[in-house]
Amino acid sequence: MAFLADVLSRVKPSATIAMTQKARELKASGVDVISLSVGEPDFDTPAHIKQAGIEAIQRNETRYPPVSGIVPLREAIAKKFKRENGLDYKPSQTIVATGGKHILYNALLATLNPGDEVVIPRPYWVSYPEMVGLCGGTAVFAETRMEEGFKLQPAELERVLTPKTKWIILNSPSNPSGAAYSRTEMKALTDVLLRYPDVHVLTDDIYEHLTYGDFEFVTPAQVEPELYGRTLTMNGVSKGYAMTGWRIGYAAGPEALIKAMDFVQGQQTSGATTIAQWAAVAALEGPQDHLATFRAAFQKRRDLVVSMLNQTKGLTCPTPEGAFYVYPSCAETIGKRTEGGKVIETDQDFVTELLMAEGVAAVHGSAFGLGPNLRISYATSDAVLEEACRRIQRFCGSLR
Repeated sequence: MAFLADVLSRVKPSATIAMTQKARELKASGVDVISLSVGEPDFDTPAHIKQAGIEAIQRNETRYPPVSGIVPLREAIAKKFKRENGLDYKPSQTIVATGGKHILYNALLATLNPGDEVVIPRPYWVSYPEMVGLCGGTAVFAETRMEEGFKLQPAELERVLTPKTKWIILNSPSNPSGAAYSRTEMKALTDVLLRYPDVHVLTDDIYEHLTYGDFEFVTPAQVEPELYGRTLTMNGVSKGYAMTGWRIGYAAGPEALIKAMDFVQGQQTSGATTIAQWAAVAALEGPQDHLATFRAAFQKRRDLVVSMLNQTKGLTCPTPEGAFYVYPSCAETIGKRTEGGKVIETDQDFVTELLMAEGVAAVHGSAFGLGPNLRISYATSDAVLEEACRRIQRFCGSLR
């Protein structure tokens, strides 16, 4: 009898974590490494949010919390959805967990049976299909094209839906591509979903506040109210509030689903840390001035990186609408040789050789289900990004 579960053989490790760890190890050994592999804002948590956490400690808010979250935070979440998304939820329709990943995992664990299918557009965040597999479901991939901005098209959505489809996962703005759906584009998808009443929508809105220019963020249940009863809208404070280490994700949806997720979470972790929950209350209800500052900085960085990568031999880089990633194609470098004689056969070869030759860490696109591309995070300073892009240009220019 094998000791470890068979399910582990069907799950791959996170490529983003693996590349980030590799970059850290090289840096620790003295190599000059620029890591563009991690999806984390480089800004500090705003002061009023940190202060709320300090005050929670001083008030001795250090006991076990309710599994679904403290009441003030669930109330703040309901207000946030009404204020920013036009969605009416009672606090009892909300849940708080230890990060957005925990929300997604709980929802899938509470709903999937063997044979159930989950539609995932690719490129996708690396954890989606692995969580589906861990929860006993089957990931079904919907294709997108760079020429269409890496956005799922209605005909492709219709093609992959079957009687076994239980969920579709939508992520806008997207990790890894930064693509975001306009109201018209989202409505075209929700129109298809209206014809499939047994399909539920799991929308990952974690990058909601990081869209650029005049782009208007929308979420599925906002665009199509008839989907309200079968949509779980997930969000969190990690990206827009620079609170990745606080580990607070939240969601709102049908009360029966929320109760099932509460049941699952009660046997996993119980409630998220109370101190972080009180900080999240301050994030959602306090000043939002920092969001404009974050957006302006990220938009400037996006434009810098897109411009420099599109001036790089062998790379083509679309301009994303949001998040803090670009997803350039390296197709023109496939088949070329490095100065050391290594043939670039895949996008994984590309990022590996880039790291070894120039000390720039990125993540290969095939880890996100679509290559030959690479994901580059621009959540770092302008000066660092300029240097990184110069190194990428030098590496690509050396290929023969």
